[in-house]
Amino acid sequence: MSYTRIKNWLQFLTDGIWRITEDEISPVRRQIYSCIKIVYLSVNQFLNDRIQIRASALTYSTLLSIIPILAILFAIARGFGFDALMEIQLRKGVASQQSELIISWINSYLEHAQSGIFIGIGLIMLLWTVLILTDNIERSFNAIWQVKHPRSVFRKITDYFSMILLLPLLIVISSGLTIFMTTYIKNMDNFLVLAPILKFLVRLTPYALTWGMFIGLYIFIPNTKVKLKHAWFPGILAGTAFQAFQFFYVNSQIWVSNYNAIYGSFAAIPMFLLWTQISWTICLFGAEMSYVSQNLGSFDFGKESANISRRYHDFFCTIILSAICKSFAEEKTPYSAEEISKQYKIPIRLTKRILYELQDIHLIFETIEEKKGDVRYLPGIDINKLTVGTLLEKLDSAGSEDFKVDRQQYSDSWKILEHARKEYMYNNSQILLKDL
Repeated sequence: MSYTRIKNWLQFLTDGIWRITEDEISPVRRQIYSCIKIVYLSVNQFLNDRIQIRASALTYSTLLSIIPILAILFAIARGFGFDALMEIQLRKGVASQQSELIISWINSYLEHAQSGIFIGIGLIMLLWTVLILTDNIERSFNAIWQVKHPRSVFRKITDYFSMILLLPLLIVISSGLTIFMTTYIKNMDNFLVLAPILKFLVRLTPYALTWGMFIGLYIFIPNTKVKLKHAWFPGILAGTAFQAFQFFYVNSQIWVSNYNAIYGSFAAIPMFLLWTQISWTICLFGAEMSYVSQNLGSFDFGKESANISRRYHDFFCTIILSAICKSFAEEKTPYSAEEISKQYKIPIRLTKRILYELQDIHLIFETIEEKKGDVRYLPGIDINKLTVGTLLEKLDSAGSEDFKVDRQQYSDSWKILEHARKEYMYNNSQILLKDL
């Protein structure tokens, strides 16, 4: 009996739950099913998207650019006289041996930066390593969010370097706030009610800052619109996991002694790589959860969408392109992918896939709405010439045909196919998509 029940649950989890529409269940059950879907899909997507490999690539990029980035942060902090606070934060966040090594590298980097020839070449290398890291981070997030187009180089430079310039200021403000709150609490020990609350808030400050950092990453790094309601919980979960791992990493002397015995003075490097790998894994898992939460509806009918027949694929292409043409002809607001999916009951993931295909064959193009920043779609050619036959012809000819096939050898087969296609296209060439 128990085996049958477990089998039924597994069947429901992998198939049945994805075929239930919102109007078939109560709101409470809908929320429960949504939570189950988010957890299941986050783990499943984490494995399918090979997040460990992406985390390894980001670990390499981080190792390459961490010292230049920290050198920029310390240089900015020194300019404002806050370098001592930056060192304190670094020593708190990293084990003592590693922090001393990193600080020595930073000081050496800054000393060499004062030499003449280094200013030109070194500055270019510094900016290049920072840009490579930010580009890899964005590409990893875009891959998770299935975004095809990254930011332009100009936007990367303006967006990410402004964040790097603001980071020291945020660290200094948080450090100063923590010191102020700690000092203030010492003078409030007589207030039995307020003192424990303020102590709790001070201890919560590092977690709140980490939560804010991860939420900001999940909202601003992907080159798409991410809603706060779908980023706050993954940000808090990832931030808490990161802080827990940080505490374990800094206070675990067993790892340090073992690696010292094996690697000697180089023990800091594998320890740093291990810390970076796990940190990026936590970060990317939170990004997966944020993506799944915002696009939960796109996973409904997932098996059917992945194995859709050619007939139904062309049918949905016709529906979607016809809707876009009608909206344009009636001078209405262009459709977004979500609006098409909701109005025509097409799974959102399949809708976006078809929209990408229609863009690739230049039948539609995307535009950005000025007020909300939503992506909307317009016809790519004159709607008075856009027929069902044109759509089917474009779909048939999409892709490469540069194969070494001797058509004369198969001339009869080719002629029959061409004749059937021409008759099929001719019968549909008189039907405008906007008139469907």
